[in-house]
Amino acid sequence: MSFVTLAPTDFVVSADSVTAPAWSTGLPVLTTFTTASSVSPTFYVDVYASGTTVTDPTPQFSIAYGNLNGSGSAYYNSLVPYISPSRTTYGQYRTLVYGDENTNFNFGTGNTV
Repeated sequence: MSFVTLAPTDFVVSADSVTAPAWSTGLPVLTTFTTASSVSPTFYVDVYASGTTVTDPTPQFSIAYGNLNGSGSAYYNSLVPYISPSRTTYGQYRTLVYGDENTNFNFGTGNTV
């Protein structure tokens, strides 16, 4: 996904704004949440709203871990080192953010990963 800078010829059709909570609970803040008690063989964790009045089992957000070198997860195939779910996740987010697979994230001076 890439974004395009607005040009001077672009115009706004309406100045109206519509806002709504991001959470399925209908509340503007998600103060309590939990994960499922059993972990499925996916490479991410779904997070659900929790509390006494929450009855919606819809995931509110998911958490995934990515690492350039594949650390933090077992290899898909032990005969092919460094190819793991965490490396795949890193590559997906890198491509989503930068639009290519050659630019790595930079977290400050000397911390390019």
